[in-house]
Amino acid sequence: MKIKIINPNTTWSMTRKIGQCARQVAAPGTEIVAVSPDMGPASIESHYDEALSVPGILQEIRLGEAAAVDAYVIACFGDPGLYAAREAARGPVIGIAEAAMHAASMIGASFSVVTTLERTCGIAWHLAERYGMQRFCRKVRACKLNVLELEQPGSAAYRIILEECRQALQQDQIDSIVLGCAGMTDLCRAIEEELGIAVIDGVAVAVKLAESLVHLGLKTGKRGDLAYPLHKPYSGLLQNFAQT
Repeated sequence: MKIKIINPNTTWSMTRKIGQCARQVAAPGTEIVAVSPDMGPASIESHYDEALSVPGILQEIRLGEAAAVDAYVIACFGDPGLYAAREAARGPVIGIAEAAMHAASMIGASFSVVTTLERTCGIAWHLAERYGMQRFCRKVRACKLNVLELEQPGSAAYRIILEECRQALQQDQIDSIVLGCAGMTDLCRAIEEELGIAVIDGVAVAVKLAESLVHLGLKTGKRGDLAYPLHKPYSGLLQNFAQT
């Protein structure tokens, strides 16, 4: 089985970290291919960044389809381009926010999300509403960290995230914490051990969910909303994105 993990930003240090963490949870025989597109933002921290990351995601889906990839994970907590990617792919495409929130709803009655910048909290709330998770989500907490600070050696990122998770545990009456950034994937176990509460990394959950769907022989439905895009010309910079 081959699972392609697409980090929609172009910061390769984060992509390598995501790939390493994914391989730690993948089953024997699962090949993890972790990539960043060759176009897009260095980090994704706004609706604008999300929109400009989608062409790169779709290009990686196209390359994955040519390479017989079985399933995909979009490793950004905004789940950018998720439905467009599903239209373009044969196999399952899993967003890490979608995966993490559903996992949290299955192990407890409530969770809080701990994310990076305050401006991204609205995006997380929108996703909770879309996925039917509002009744489980107690709070979305911002650490006031730029995403790229997670990649800086010697930064205070871990201490700041840990403290925000501690505040969530003490104040929000929750059963679990969802980490709201793929760049936090390597911090999950350390925070869990420190605080004694379930801490959910969407990358790990998405990989296991993708494996399960592939083992069950389930593919993306092509009879309705997620049918392949219609054949039509595209112009300018997007001309190579037309379906063939």
